[in-house]
Amino acid sequence: MIKEDIRAKEIKDLWRRWFDARSEWDTQAREDIDFYLGNHFSSSEVEELDSRNQSSLSMDRLYAAIEQFKAIVTSKPPKFTAVAREDSDSKLANVWKTILEYVWDISDGNEVFKQVIHDYAVTGLGYFYAYVDKEADYGRGEVKFTYVDPFRVVVDPNSRNKFFDDAAGIMLSTTLTKLQLIDLYPQLNEENEEGKRLIDEIEGSYSDDEDYPGGQNERTKGTFTPDHVKDFDHGEGSEKYRLIESFSKVKIPYYRVMNKESGEERILDNQRLEIFMQTPEVAQALESGMIDIVEVMQTRVKLTCALGQVVLYERVLETDMYPIVPVPNIWTNTPYPMGDVRKNKDFQRYLNKVVSLITSHAQASAGLKLLLPQGSVDDVEELERNWANPNATIEYDASFGEPHFPSPQPLANSIVQLPQMIEHYIDLNLGIFEMMQGDTQAAPRTSSGTMMMEDFGQRRSKSKLRDIEASLKRVGQVLFYLAKSHYDFKKTFRIVQPNNDIDEYTVNKRLYDDKTNELMQIENDVSVGRFDIRILGNSTMPSNKWGEWQVYMEAYQMGLIDRVEALKKTDIFDKQGVLQRTDLIQQLQGQVQQQEELIKDLKGDLQTAHRESIQSRKSAEVEKYKSRLKGEELDSKAKNKISINKLENAVKLSAEKLRQQEGSETQKGSKKS
Repeated sequence: MIKEDIRAKEIKDLWRRWFDARSEWDTQAREDIDFYLGNHFSSSEVEELDSRNQSSLSMDRLYAAIEQFKAIVTSKPPKFTAVAREDSDSKLANVWKTILEYVWDISDGNEVFKQVIHDYAVTGLGYFYAYVDKEADYGRGEVKFTYVDPFRVVVDPNSRNKFFDDAAGIMLSTTLTKLQLIDLYPQLNEENEEGKRLIDEIEGSYSDDEDYPGGQNERTKGTFTPDHVKDFDHGEGSEKYRLIESFSKVKIPYYRVMNKESGEERILDNQRLEIFMQTPEVAQALESGMIDIVEVMQTRVKLTCALGQVVLYERVLETDMYPIVPVPNIWTNTPYPMGDVRKNKDFQRYLNKVVSLITSHAQASAGLKLLLPQGSVDDVEELERNWANPNATIEYDASFGEPHFPSPQPLANSIVQLPQMIEHYIDLNLGIFEMMQGDTQAAPRTSSGTMMMEDFGQRRSKSKLRDIEASLKRVGQVLFYLAKSHYDFKKTFRIVQPNNDIDEYTVNKRLYDDKTNELMQIENDVSVGRFDIRILGNSTMPSNKWGEWQVYMEAYQMGLIDRVEALKKTDIFDKQGVLQRTDLIQQLQGQVQQQEELIKDLKGDLQTAHRESIQSRKSAEVEKYKSRLKGEELDSKAKNKISINKLENAVKLSAEKLRQQEGSETQKGSKKS
């Protein structure tokens, strides 16, 4: 026989006490779920309506409003940021941002977020659960988170903090069959010396009515709820066991190691301190007094997993925050908040009654009433059958009097307007208005007016979102501490952004000296540094992309922003590619413009050259003409000179002839004398 573990007994007793303290909330929350699923009337109410020949039709405005709220709040994934507390840690801030985005991605964060907000709106309480999946990544493990059914969680009823920080503990109950337990924990199938399996000796077979209390309404309209499907499985190995994971806070010793020479300081736990002390250099530094080691006590969360009277395992988490993070809706200063369904159920019931009344009146008015004098018709039933036939001929004894057709009394306008007024109150409570649901009649005619009205209309949703963002921030902080402790090995985190950009960081990359093979540096060491994990406000809310795009385009045209900022408000998938192609186009356009200016300059030069060419040709012709003239002049001068010379020679010859003649005549005269 297995000996009962004291710690397992304490956990089992605490779970029972805390579960009983939550019983009233359980009942109300289950009724809220039934109501959300459309079960607005109980069986007795349906019978009563049928007896009065009234319709049990429900105009489910509450469901539509809650679905719209969920769609608004979970429109986009939250944007985590990491802010370094010291300047030396700033380079790791983007690394941590990428790690948190990576964890959100591998955890199917969008689906988990929607389910948590669903529980938040319907039951009043949603839960995130951060943990380390030891089997992921082929045994290296991954930090993940998921959602937890609020009916599986019990909390110290004395807690008054929204995140249950002041609670003595939080417990998570999981209902598993015998076969499931053996698959998860093979050691439970081992036999002892007496040949009995451990699983057979563990207390735990019970009715699961406690985990899934029955709803208040028996009429489900074909919708399965947990209280209806819980009894479907009765096969072999289907015995139920309750596995309880108990989270409590304990004090754990840590050690501040300070190097007096370098001023370096490190915080180590017991395991890391032992490894650190094994280094010969550290032992030498301790002896010389260069290193001081101071023990400090820190609060941490301890996980104890109990099954029946046995503790399966215990583990201390590297965080002082509970990994089960609540998302409370309407806070009641207790661990049992109220949901939007419970706040608006009376309005929905009133709406159903008014719609039923209006429908019954319409049915009564559509059927014409006939009052006959008694005895004027022999067979009234035959008359009713013939009355339904539009072509029937009906005989009656006119001596008894004329038939009378009483007119139905019209409904008051106030009753007809009641549904719209009730719907308005439901929308008002949830902060969801007609325009936010796509009603074009309620929208202004201008885009700027629409954006303004949307901003006003979303204030209620944004107010609730701030509370939700506080829980998301807490989830990010828990994931940060878990990741800081778990990812102590080399790992590459890669995230593809919506614009196709890739964020990629390799953490814990050890760099060694090529000659001595000594460790020189650890690149992106995530075990060091202090960071504040935050959520960008309203990052999960939808945006009016068309209105914002128009505003940004106007700002871009006015020169107030550049094209990069304008592109941020578009739905273009490959924004970086568009920017690159735009840059290339602008470069090509600049080159074309330069070529056009060059061509223009060349054209001017060509025209100038043409003019210069014409002028040159003219000058050449003039010079040619001048040369010809000069040549002709010279030729003329030469000819004239020749002529003159000839003339002079002829004159000289003539003069000579005259002198000769004169001389001969003188001689003749002398002779005569």
